[in-house]
Amino acid sequence: MKNIKINYIKNVFVVALLSLTNFSCERNMADDATLSTFSKNGDVFIDTFSAGLGYGAFGGSKYTAFTVDTDVKYLGTASMRFDVPSVGDPSGAYAGGVFIDGSGRNLTEFDALTFWVKGSQAATLNEVGFGTDFGLNKYNVRMQNVPIDTNWKKIIIPLPDASKLIQEKGMFWYSEGAENNLGYTFWIDNVKYEKLGTIAHGQASIMNGTNASETTFVGVTSKVDGVIATFNMPNGINQSVTISPAYLNFTSSNPTVASVDSSGVVTSLSAGTSIITATFNGIPTTGKLTINCVGVFSHSPVPTLNQANVISIFSNAYTNVPVNYYNGYWAPWQTTLSNDFSVQGDNVLNYTVFNFVGIEFSNPTINANSMTHFHLDAYIPGAIAPGRQLRVVLVDFGANGIYGGGDDTRHSTTYTAPFLVSQNWMSIEIPFSAMPGLLSRSHLAQIILEGGDNSVIYADNIYLHN
Repeated sequence: MKNIKINYIKNVFVVALLSLTNFSCERNMADDATLSTFSKNGDVFIDTFSAGLGYGAFGGSKYTAFTVDTDVKYLGTASMRFDVPSVGDPSGAYAGGVFIDGSGRNLTEFDALTFWVKGSQAATLNEVGFGTDFGLNKYNVRMQNVPIDTNWKKIIIPLPDASKLIQEKGMFWYSEGAENNLGYTFWIDNVKYEKLGTIAHGQASIMNGTNASETTFVGVTSKVDGVIATFNMPNGINQSVTISPAYLNFTSSNPTVASVDSSGVVTSLSAGTSIITATFNGIPTTGKLTINCVGVFSHSPVPTLNQANVISIFSNAYTNVPVNYYNGYWAPWQTTLSNDFSVQGDNVLNYTVFNFVGIEFSNPTINANSMTHFHLDAYIPGAIAPGRQLRVVLVDFGANGIYGGGDDTRHSTTYTAPFLVSQNWMSIEIPFSAMPGLLSRSHLAQIILEGGDNSVIYADNIYLHN
């Protein structure tokens, strides 16, 4: 089983091994004559790095995972070697990094990124691709779960639309975790962009090919994601890759209700319904996003307590403590998904398909002995079904501060009608004196919300206070 928990786009880059200089996060808006002067060199690593290339490791990764190996290679004199750490390795949780040309290259004459790969054992490479560039990652492409074995194997990653890659900086990136909790080594050689001429454009999809819908408010932004492109490869087999929305052209069926920009960011403008669709290389994609804007958002009550009297878990009014996650998605029973949003700078937790959800803050736990109350603002936009309940559970991990360590305690408080109402913020205020099941609050670590009927609930201003 893989043990890797990263999202490469959200990770902080750490410069390692080679210097990264003269980076610019914005594309040069020069005219076509100037753009044509960007290097058209398709080589990335052929025995050594091509001119202008630098390497940066992903934050949290093993920074020394990458080296140049002159003993093992596919052709020539050297290859790139990647040493994946075992689970628990103090040097890093995984191997991952990006190879960048700070000036950018013109890749419009190519249709594929190719390389050769082999491993010290059979393995599955989590993610590999191009377009991560230390900036907007505008034209990112990733291939997932790439099988590798102990023999050299050629990998081909198609370029979705080379005409957009006029000044691409992100030449190559990878991310890989331990196999069955153990580290191993893999090698990559002869990394280059090629014009194969044997890759056929196929169908693309948005929202993973589904007809998705979102209920929003004026000013809320949504994101078209789940963009998959499928190509027919030289061997006749279809290959799917995840691509950036920037490769598509988007259309809103009702621009007065919702607008959509070139990066797939949708902004709700007024009450109504709009359907977001897209084309890829002129061909309609499968899947769509329906925006149901219900009008102006009703903000939760603004807290008035002084920060000195508050330990905040989630609120724009206070400085929040470190939180592991606001939705741990505890399989296999949980259905709750997160579709959090922000309205005019007010961040709101949005739980959809809600049955129960866990918020954890165990690193470190919270000593709430000086606090007297727990507070939560909740909003149910849909109708309240007969018998509907909302349970709020606080969990203390005990003196050892470990979940399931034998001394955990918890208390559940249940709310029903008439307290539960629809389309109004409900301020839940629970004194710790009313939580006899919570034997200690010196190692508080979890808040669990239960009792949903697979509908939607918003949460805001989650904090402890005295």
